[in-house]
Amino acid sequence: MGATWSQFFPPTPTLTEANLPSQKGRVFIVTGGYSGIGLELARILYNAGGKVYIAGRSVSSGQDALRTIKSSNDTASAGELEFLHIDLSDLQAVNAAAEEFRAKESKLDVLFNNAAVSMPPPGNTTKQGHELQLGTNALGPYLFTQLLMPCLEKAVETAPKGSVRVVWTGSLVIDQTAPKGGFEMSKIDKPATNLPGQSDNYTLSKMANWFICSELARQSGAEGKGIMHIVQNPGNLYTNLLRHHSWLQWFVSPLLHKPIMGSYTELWAGLSEELTVEMNGCYVVPWGRVHPSPRRDLLEALKSKEDGGTGRAAEFVEWCFEQTKEFR
Repeated sequence: MGATWSQFFPPTPTLTEANLPSQKGRVFIVTGGYSGIGLELARILYNAGGKVYIAGRSVSSGQDALRTIKSSNDTASAGELEFLHIDLSDLQAVNAAAEEFRAKESKLDVLFNNAAVSMPPPGNTTKQGHELQLGTNALGPYLFTQLLMPCLEKAVETAPKGSVRVVWTGSLVIDQTAPKGGFEMSKIDKPATNLPGQSDNYTLSKMANWFICSELARQSGAEGKGIMHIVQNPGNLYTNLLRHHSWLQWFVSPLLHKPIMGSYTELWAGLSEELTVEMNGCYVVPWGRVHPSPRRDLLEALKSKEDGGTGRAAEFVEWCFEQTKEFR
């Protein structure tokens, strides 16, 4: 209970725009970077000298974000800012976005898989027919990450050890409402289609990101790629994530923080030197610290059966591979 409570009322962030070192020469992608947490994160990275790609499906919103960030910049150390069109709910569009990025850049230092959708109207699906939250929040980012792996591996060649990272987005719901042991694949094959079930589908999509993060971290270490995968709960924030249920945002408003606070969580997960290669696959909580006590049943789901776990993370990532292989 203490670990959950501290995520509602976290300690002061230790890495912010005030003490962030120069990011000149580094390349970043922030999906969903034109609003909320992503916008704040993109602004911080740009002002620190980084080259930042704001990735999203709305071209007009993306261009607005570029203008907003550039007009608010008052430092001489600003970097570069570009928009990258991507629709995470369409695997073909994800492939096109990755191809566009690879045509422009040879390396990628940090990928922030920040974009998400929460509790859309029941029955909404992706272009390929997957439940919309699972597809947008987990499956699309999985494919995007795999397609950008050559750029991440290129960055590893010259970057400091442990500094090339992929940041995945979890949620407090993992601690609070994830089913015991994570989830079984039957939940993927037959997702809930009613309104109450949308909350369950959202929780599943967030747990799915932890599964993906853990498995890719394991593979990265085993294959010597040197890429760190970190999952994080950005915090409880005022963002447009609950745009489909504004009544819920009003109800929980006393517990919500400004979006910039969530950007500090992601910033720490993506750039903190406190995270070493031995911590690959770890879970970060607000406003930048390693989760002190993840649920034991969920940790068992991350482990293979050979290591005494249930193997559910590996099973889900194998499913992700099968669902995306024709779009590689």
